[in-house]
Amino acid sequence: MNNADCVLSIENLRTSFTVGKRSVKAVDGVSLEVRRGTTLGLVGESGCGKSVTAHSIMQLLPRAGSIQSGRIIFRPGEGEAADLLSYKKTDRRLRAIRGKKISMIFQDPMSSLNPVYRIGDQIIENIRTHERVSSGEARKRVVHMLETLSIPRAAERINDYPHQFSGGMKQRVMIAMGLICNPELLIADEPTTALDVTIQAQILELIQNLHRTLNFTVILITHNMGIVADIADDVAVMYMGKIVESGSKEDIFLRPSHPYTQALLRSVPVLGNGGKKTLEPIRGNTPDPSDLPPGCAFAPRCDYAREDCSRPPPEKNLGDRHKVRCHYRGEDK
Repeated sequence: MNNADCVLSIENLRTSFTVGKRSVKAVDGVSLEVRRGTTLGLVGESGCGKSVTAHSIMQLLPRAGSIQSGRIIFRPGEGEAADLLSYKKTDRRLRAIRGKKISMIFQDPMSSLNPVYRIGDQIIENIRTHERVSSGEARKRVVHMLETLSIPRAAERINDYPHQFSGGMKQRVMIAMGLICNPELLIADEPTTALDVTIQAQILELIQNLHRTLNFTVILITHNMGIVADIADDVAVMYMGKIVESGSKEDIFLRPSHPYTQALLRSVPVLGNGGKKTLEPIRGNTPDPSDLPPGCAFAPRCDYAREDCSRPPPEKNLGDRHKVRCHYRGEDK
């Protein structure tokens, strides 16, 4: 891929956590390219390393977590490319990027907002951290953004506290906070968690509409293949800290090659099939990340596992951007 077309490149990222005397690999050699102006769906079961990958990009890991190796190259539309991992967490250059050029919507809107500050003040703080504007101008921008996100009586509600908002409205506030500085890349980490189905659809539609209007790039983290099918352009399937398959949405949904990707798709209900198709849950459970099997981590749950799966699987290029990491590619299905 041409570097100019790629806003973010992750190269061989490894992130681990110290648990007692053990070191647990949460992200193990992840490489990804995010095309400018598109939506990348990062999908997989809970505990596979999706959120840790996002927090590694932002360098927002908890104390027990540390990035062992890798590169995260951010290429802004204006200015020089930078390896985000070359900066320390407190480096002013990283702080100038985080929240301004790369922004994040966190998983739980209920706990992501400070309960003792008005929502307007929390959003204004983000503006004034990165831009030299008056408090009055910042306030006008916040009201306009809240109106864009369909929050009624925005000029009044800017003075409310988080507990005065519903879950869906809190998520809209989080989106406002993420987009208020017009970032080039938005990371949405499970943005519909804990919301009912109707509100989920509204939040996703909002993100889609703003994505088209403002032309920013999105990394959408989710376990829901239906959401990915609806709004993603590219898809990366993650399992136990590794990307096992990646490609365009058409590659993943029409030509899935990794047995894990195939299993995920078989477990998703399809509207209109009625009783014609039986959902197939993925057998077994995800392994303990501190005690992974040798070779392919999915082998104990895989219907096609064979002897050579005890060796690390190679990455194979299936054409264009479609890649799979597997000894078995599905040809003899």
